[in-house]
Amino acid sequence: MNSPQATVPPRALLLLAILTVIWGTNWPLFVFAVSEVSVWVFRSIAMPLGAIALLIVARWRNQSLRVARGDWRQLALSAFFTMTLWNVTSTYAAVMIPTGQSAILAYTMPLWSMLIAWIALGQSPTLRQLTALLLGLAAIGLLMLPALKSYSQAPLGFVLGISSAIVWAVGTLIYKQHTWQTPVLTLTAWQSLVAALPIWGIAAVMGDYQWFVPSWQSIAVIAYIAVVPMAFGNVCWFSIVSLVPVNAAGLSAILVPLVAMLFGAWLHGEPLGKMQVGAMLLSAAALALVLLKPAGAGRSGG
Repeated sequence: MNSPQATVPPRALLLLAILTVIWGTNWPLFVFAVSEVSVWVFRSIAMPLGAIALLIVARWRNQSLRVARGDWRQLALSAFFTMTLWNVTSTYAAVMIPTGQSAILAYTMPLWSMLIAWIALGQSPTLRQLTALLLGLAAIGLLMLPALKSYSQAPLGFVLGISSAIVWAVGTLIYKQHTWQTPVLTLTAWQSLVAALPIWGIAAVMGDYQWFVPSWQSIAVIAYIAVVPMAFGNVCWFSIVSLVPVNAAGLSAILVPLVAMLFGAWLHGEPLGKMQVGAMLLSAAALALVLLKPAGAGRSGG
């Protein structure tokens, strides 16, 4: 069997670094994105914008814009969990509780991914994975401890944060179990469009009920989120998932909430102290266990 540390190519490490920055700095921007429009309107605009940007890039790279016939069912299932449910639950969580804390809750995804894969797919975690997961969960617990007061004041934000982690894990496992024939750029674009369909319907009912032009700041933030974190970030994520086991992919993204915590502290004055620094060290140790190959290991993985 392959172990995660024996199957992580340099390209995945580069994509991880890029993803950490663009997704980590994205969380504190949610507050600005929904300052003038509802969560539903924000997502119903941002998701198709990101998809259009990806289709333009795919065409520029001479890639087919068609989805292979055998990919549609898994595409729709994965999109529903990874994009429809994820985008709504994560955004609501980010506006109900501090953005760094909502990111931490969302990135408990590796725990749910491992548990679901263990129960549903019979994929037993290795000792190295379990150790890394425990270190990562300890980091999350250390960051959550000072925030218990915030959670008690906004229990729905806490529930939505955990829910975003669970739906992300389910969608990623669905994605991982299928052999895709469609290029990643095209696939991600169509996932965004398919995932936007139910959001458009709900936005029509639960939206802002009036036509108006938001300020240029809101327009700029929504456009940035649509093109960079949503479009380009999702391409990076699905590329990483294609290159490494899903548990490793989820654990390797554990630095994202720490970047969100740092950026949120700078942008919104959210808490940053000794517990946050300790959590960063624990997360770095978890990453090292998952990504760094022990000396002499891994040449015979099949």
